[in-house]
Amino acid sequence: MNPTLLICLLLGIVILFLLFEYRIHDRNLNSIPVRIHVNGTRGKSSVTRLIAAGLRADGIKTYAKTTGSVPRVVTDDGSEYPVFRPGGANIIEQVRIVSFAARQGAHALVIECMALQPFLQFLTEAKLVRATHGVITNARADHLDLMGPTERDVSLALLGTTPHKARLFTCEQDYLEDFEAACEDRETDLVVVQEEEIRSVSREDMQPFPYVEHKENVALALKVCESLGVSRQTALQGMWKASPDVGAMQEFRLTFFGRELFFVNGFAANDPESSETIWRIALQRHERLERKIMVINTRADRPDRSKCLGEAIPGWPPAHKYLVIGTGTYRLVKTAIDRGVHPSLILNAEDSTVERVFEEAVRISGRSAMIMGIGNIASPGLELVTYFQNRADFHPESGV
Repeated sequence: MNPTLLICLLLGIVILFLLFEYRIHDRNLNSIPVRIHVNGTRGKSSVTRLIAAGLRADGIKTYAKTTGSVPRVVTDDGSEYPVFRPGGANIIEQVRIVSFAARQGAHALVIECMALQPFLQFLTEAKLVRATHGVITNARADHLDLMGPTERDVSLALLGTTPHKARLFTCEQDYLEDFEAACEDRETDLVVVQEEEIRSVSREDMQPFPYVEHKENVALALKVCESLGVSRQTALQGMWKASPDVGAMQEFRLTFFGRELFFVNGFAANDPESSETIWRIALQRHERLERKIMVINTRADRPDRSKCLGEAIPGWPPAHKYLVIGTGTYRLVKTAIDRGVHPSLILNAEDSTVERVFEEAVRISGRSAMIMGIGNIASPGLELVTYFQNRADFHPESGV
């Protein structure tokens, strides 16, 4: 057979196969009446879980998928299963999740956006999810190497997931003109959670959460649930029972050879604004403790994030010591020192084992200390959380 003809034949077969696969995916999407696509800089995983839990509490058969610290599928009874990634993370896995939810007869699917490249964010929404309800939690300065260089560029990139002829929910306040323009272009209604609605989430509403959740996340999730006919109290009761993401801000207390230690997992907050917020929250909660230690987990493949954190940290309330772990630590250490952090306060533990990091943290803790992790939940961060958790006396219930 002529080689050119053979190539054309094979190409035609591939195209037909892809068209067939997309038709199946289109059918699966149409079988799920409610599709909620969650995007944003911070809080995507938490909001995905909160919305799904609120809908489940009202008897709506709901499945969810989070990318988060560790990718998970949450079924209609709240059970969780890991997402299998034989070839690494790829947006095509959203097709598998839609197929799974459709086979289970899901009425609602809440799915976290996993794309970072602006074009892939648009492609995920326009072709793979086609949401009935879009959610953008907020827009902050993170992943500037892919979505930057400015915070507004991040906002514009995230708006690629604005759904068509649907509703878009957000807590973002700074770039509303861009949000309004995107929604007008897509013929979509914009629903903004106002400051007073966030303030209306009371301490009593937050108290039952067994981990530190943020009012903005709860207010946003409540707004989405309300739009689907779920009462506030029903949604809250479901949210209180929801399992947190691995990266949720949790606390563990240890008594270790006479020392009182509180470990605060803030690793999932990896942009400067969010990290500063939870650092201040932790300082306020543990003011009585003798020392405050910040553990910063960096990644060699996120130099821009390391630089941004290094620039921001000198402007925060100071720690007694900064313990830097992970890879590519030099960028953060140099930037922080250049901006005013004294070199004697920084301990560089790049590529150290989790046991070594734990020992170093205990050594510098004095009689009592709050040890808080920020930066990134990847490998050493998650290992350190697990290490402290396995040695904890108890997990304090808390809400902010």
